[in-house]
Formats: sequence, structure tokens, C-alpha cells
Amino acid sequence: MMTALENYHARMQRVLDHIDQHLDGDLGLEALSGVAAFSKYHFHRQFTSTFGLSVHRYVQLARLKRASYRLAESDAQSVTDIAMDAGYDAPDAFARAFRQRFGQSPSSFRKSPDWGAWLMAFGPLEKARTTLMQIIFEPADVIIRDVLPTPVAIMEHRGDRATLPDTIQRFIAWRKAAGLSPETSPTFNIFRSEREPANPADYSMDICAGTDLPVEGGPIEDAQMKAGVIPGGRCAVLRYPGNTNNLEPAALYLYREWLPASGEEARNFPIYCQRHFSSNGPVREVVLELFLPLK
Repeated sequence: MMTALENYHARMQRVLDHIDQHLDGDLGLEALSGVAAFSKYHFHRQFTSTFGLSVHRYVQLARLKRASYRLAESDAQSVTDIAMDAGYDAPDAFARAFRQRFGQSPSSFRKSPDWGAWLMAFGPLEKARTTLMQIIFEPADVIIRDVLPTPVAIMEHRGDRATLPDTIQRFIAWRKAAGLSPETSPTFNIFRSEREPANPADYSMDICAGTDLPVEGGPIEDAQMKAGVIPGGRCAVLRYPGNTNNLEPAALYLYREWLPASGEEARNFPIYCQRHFSSNGPVREVVLELFLPLK
């Protein structure tokens, strides 16, 4: 049975999930207070005291995050349309807000994203989901799935996480040139080290796009890309609520609680995640799944 505090946090968590899933909808105070079943006269103060930022700022950042994905991943949608979808009445207002957050205009970001500034801009969203709120996982949240082998194009990141944005930028540029949309080509991250190793230079992660097209020697050749396969087999799969760049809480739950209690044994392949994107309309990330390979 939930404690009063756990129930309170669950109601707040429901608000964050609702915002992420309804960015085109009514995200005003009255609507969101109803989602949490809190009084509309107090909800804005409750939200700010819990997450460290206002409802308005959280919604603005969430919409800007979606807009940044749309700008970086595809040229199909105009900046004006993206601005309108982000809740701005005019492109100029969108451009000012975007530049204030990222230090780049939308057009400049589309051509050459500064992912370091991007990560810093969305720090409050990460903090809201991972630091201020403790996501509670239960055994029922984990399913065991038989996964098929997946051929992928791999860009390896080796070294300090501080340089990861540069690797992401190169990966996205290659992906766009190869015509591998996140909607049609699955996106994976393979975690080959701890998130915060004792020596930052030991950080290791692979960024992958699912494809069976030639990579080495293919039409869009890049010395940093190579072909590989995520092996098939049994996996414990934990779906993570909402969008995040920090899956550490979910991974800790799998290793510290679920695996010992399950009687299962981990297979000799690193833990990895798949980032699912919408298949309707412009690209946006909608959910993450964390895979723990099992024997």
C-alpha cells in the first residue's frame, strides 16, 4: 500500500506523463490540476515546490524539446510550422525563445546543432524526473521478451561523457544523410560502462540505428560508423515512463532488485535501451525501453 508521500508523488508523476503525451493539448493549470486531482488554486505552487520550476516553464521546455527533435531530424517541416506546434503565435517569438535556451536560432540549430547547449537547456526536465521525483518500479513493470537479432549501424563513443554531445551530433548528421528516420529505423543505446565511471575517460556507449543497408563502403560512408548486430534472445524489458537521458534509476532497479529476486541470470551482452518515436506526424520521442539480456 502506498504511503501518503508516495501517493502524492504518483499524482505529480501522472502530470509529467500527461504533459509528455499531450504536448498539443490543453496544458493549462486547470487541466493539469485535474489530472493530479489537486485544487487548481494551489497546484501551481505544489508543482513548483516539487520540481523546482513552474508549470509554464516545464511545458515550454517540453515543447521546445520536441521542436528541437523535429528541427534536427528532418527538413520536411518548416520552422514556422514547428513554431506553431510548439505553442507560439509567431515564428519570431519562437526564435527568441529558442535562441534564449540554446544559444542558436532554429535555422542554425537545424544545420548544426550544439548538443552541449541542448543538454544544458534541458537540465531542469531531467532534474524534475530523476532527482526530485523517485520513480517506483515494481516486478509487474518488467516483462521477459524474446528479441530477434537486429542489424544496426553503430557509432561508438569512447571517453568522457562531456564529449558525448559531439558524438550524438555526428550520428544524427550521418543518419539524416543516410535517410534513416527515427520513425522507421529503430534507435538504440548500448551501455558498455557505468554512467559515471571512476575514470571519466572509461565511459563507453554505442549509438545505433537499425538498418540492414551497407554501412562500411555504403553510399553514405563514415569512418566512425560500422555495421553490427544486437543479438537476439531473452531479455528483461522495463519500460521507462517519459523521456529521459538518465536511465540509471531503471538500471539500478533491474540489477539490485528484479534480477536477484527473479532467479534469472544475465547474458554476456551489455544492457541497452531502445528509444521509440511516434509513427504519426512529425518525429518525437514517446517512450524508452530498457533491455537486460538474459540467458
